[in-house]
Amino acid sequence: MAPAKKGILERLNAGEVVIGDGGFVFALEKRGYVKAGPWTPEASVQYPDAVRQLHREFLRAGSNVMQTFTFYASDDKLENRGNNLKLTGAQINEAACDLAREVANEGDALVAGGVSQTPSYLSCKSKADVKAIFRKQLDVFIKKNVDFLIAEYFEHVEEAVWAVEVMKETGKPVAASLCIGPKGDMHGVSPGECAVRLVKAGAQIVGVNCHFDPMTCVETVKQMKVGVEKAGLKAHYMVQPLAYHTPDCNCQGFIDLPEFPFGLEPRILTRWDMHKYAREAYNAGIRFIGGCCGFEAYHIRAIAEELAPERGFLPSASEKHGSWGAGLEMHTKPWVRARARRDYWENLKPASGRPQCPSMSVPDSWGVTKGHADLMQQKEATSKEELEQLFDKSKTH
Repeated sequence: MAPAKKGILERLNAGEVVIGDGGFVFALEKRGYVKAGPWTPEASVQYPDAVRQLHREFLRAGSNVMQTFTFYASDDKLENRGNNLKLTGAQINEAACDLAREVANEGDALVAGGVSQTPSYLSCKSKADVKAIFRKQLDVFIKKNVDFLIAEYFEHVEEAVWAVEVMKETGKPVAASLCIGPKGDMHGVSPGECAVRLVKAGAQIVGVNCHFDPMTCVETVKQMKVGVEKAGLKAHYMVQPLAYHTPDCNCQGFIDLPEFPFGLEPRILTRWDMHKYAREAYNAGIRFIGGCCGFEAYHIRAIAEELAPERGFLPSASEKHGSWGAGLEMHTKPWVRARARRDYWENLKPASGRPQCPSMSVPDSWGVTKGHADLMQQKEATSKEELEQLFDKSKTH
């Protein structure tokens, strides 16, 4: 019988680096398995081989955590447009847990069961109603005995606190990750105060994911750390940002960018950017370091390579790579062999190849959040007439 793996808190308490995985919904959408818009994870049931393969790619790249592909897999979200297969949240979540556990058992990885923000909260349903949605998802995670829980992708700290309170009832380790930047949540609660509320609710690991680029997210977690320490509390810290540059984003992040979601490729970070991100996060005292939308396996491999001295080993995926382009030493062209060095790639300013491409965009700032009529969720697809109204409204912003 294989020895029991060290748990998430055991690893973090020992000061170990835990590397998360990357962005499943974006990666699988690009590969033809997820529908952009709803972003719901029916693929765990419909295309299990695709989900299993992506888990394996992240594991081979160095991930210690196989996060269940359960993003937006609450029943209220599945009913909110899309989900033509009429699958239940329980069906999707059970399949996702099985896939994550299968791959985690192939290496030294843990399984994390994740819940995210709900349409019910945006539609101003009660605290009891929203908590019931989380509890229904958690029933599956307990049944499948995941190693720890993550409340991720929350724009409002209030809803994230509700999720943490329910998660705490399970006795499992709890991480809480908001999709906010340095300006705080959608009601203006600062990152430091958000972190304090989450820790007081029972989260042992706090941080941010999605919506912003790596350096912005690291800066946000730094503010969280200051807030927690000032309050005399203790926590571990996590960061799982976008793999896109977002210097022009406002408080709602990349979903406001006109390029979201089908024109983001010019903003993608290189693997060398990821080396810098990993070092910055580590130096900030963050020990759970991963990625979200846009992160592919090679991005995770770059994190693992940068932090190999701290971890004591390279990931399996480095076998065919070589840190900082060492494999280029065998290239046939001498000018390419001359690029087989760290200082070349660290200092490169990549060209876009797009002469008419602006360096920045103007975000769509509609200024709506929980409670606004435009965010009242509906099950039906937006009608042609409603779309025409939205098209007209977009011209005024």
